[in-house]
Amino acid sequence: MARVPRWLGRIGRGLAEMSERLDERRAEVEKERDEPGPGPAAEAPAAEPATPPARRSATPARGTTPGRRPDPAEAVPWGVRVAAEAGWRLLVLAGTLWVLMRVISAVQLVVFAFVIALLVTALLQPTVARLTRRGVPRGPATALTAISGFVVIGLMGWFVTWQVMENIDTLSNQIQSGIDDLRNWLLKSPFHVTDKQINQIAKNLREAIGANADQITSAGLEGVQVIVEALTGILLVFFSTLFLLYDGKRIWEWFLKLVPAAARPGVAGAGPRAWRTLTAYVRGTVLVALIDAIFIGIGIYFLDVPMAVPLAVFIFLFSFIPLVGAVASGALAVIVALVTQGVFTALMTLVVVLAVQQIEGHVLQPFILGRAVRVHPLAVVLTVAAGGMVAGIGGAVVAVPLVAVTNTVVGYLRTYAQQQSGAAVEDGADGAAGEEADAPAPGEGPGKSIGEGAKGAKDDKDAKDTEDSESVEGKGAGDDEDPAHKE
Repeated sequence: MARVPRWLGRIGRGLAEMSERLDERRAEVEKERDEPGPGPAAEAPAAEPATPPARRSATPARGTTPGRRPDPAEAVPWGVRVAAEAGWRLLVLAGTLWVLMRVISAVQLVVFAFVIALLVTALLQPTVARLTRRGVPRGPATALTAISGFVVIGLMGWFVTWQVMENIDTLSNQIQSGIDDLRNWLLKSPFHVTDKQINQIAKNLREAIGANADQITSAGLEGVQVIVEALTGILLVFFSTLFLLYDGKRIWEWFLKLVPAAARPGVAGAGPRAWRTLTAYVRGTVLVALIDAIFIGIGIYFLDVPMAVPLAVFIFLFSFIPLVGAVASGALAVIVALVTQGVFTALMTLVVVLAVQQIEGHVLQPFILGRAVRVHPLAVVLTVAAGGMVAGIGGAVVAVPLVAVTNTVVGYLRTYAQQQSGAAVEDGADGAAGEEADAPAPGEGPGKSIGEGAKGAKDDKDAKDTEDSESVEGKGAGDDEDPAHKE
């Protein structure tokens, strides 16, 4: 039992010596790591007195810094920081857009009138330019074009109203007869619809109309206000179109003065391109709508569908609403054919409408509008739906040209910014290269290099030697001439 403590003491002393050697080796490695680079070996510092093992374990290792709390910004992951930066910017943009929409909704009539005036101006401006090139003064050309355009639009509206009022009695009789035919067809169809079910549907419709009689009456009373607002909007559109046609350039220059000077060149370049896009869109849409109205009108005319011409005018007007307008106007033509001429005529009308719309979607629009409006069909559908939800039919009409113009402006501004940054980089590189070429090398004078200075000094010395030799030769020649003169 007496040997056990001595054995344990030897093991303890061995572990203490091993710990001291490890600490010394660790200190040497950390010292070599802290040195800046290779160089002459420094004198070794004097050996420090041995530190007891207990004290050495409590002393921190050389080269290490005490622990500190990291910066909170550094503790946040990079992805979260980027998401936060983008998030508050999106919130600012969303708030700005919400305020803008509230302002627009407060003056909705004025905004819609101005936007429609822009569309009409884009349609009529080429005519004014053509008349001006032929020598007509700008004032008469503007007045003639604007009055002619609005007269044509008014005649179209009057013609549609006149046709509907003239054929309303005949159409109502044909609709009643068509409903009776449709009822008989449903009774004999394989759907097993009974007369009781049809009567119940008609009763439900009458009850729904009676229950909403108050709302219908209030809507009729509000019709007077709607008519007043419509007349006000028409006058605003007319006068806005007149001034845009006559003085559009000066209005654009005045708008550019409101833009900050740093962004003015980019906006000045984006404006004409946006206007070309809008003009191409309006003219292309009018051409496509006219082709649709003509061919569908001819088809339903030969199918003996009543009011073929008014339906063609409706198809022309509804074609200004992309995708949705064509479906709505085609469905109206099919319904009129169904209730007046029967199922077969309705099916043939549907075939005509689908054929013309397929030709329009796959041939006419890519050929006419493909270069002007580079917007994906999904974006068109979503834009029309959003515009209709926000501002009704007017929003659906102006949504697609607004997106097309925005796409053009954003694309141009992106290209312009890239060109400006590239030009700035090239100018900086050229300036640095010029400074390097003009700067003297170390040891040179302000205008000459070392070699050029030495060469100049040598040339000066050679010139001086040449002058001395010439003077000596001249002196000798003078000496030779003197005897001759003496002789």
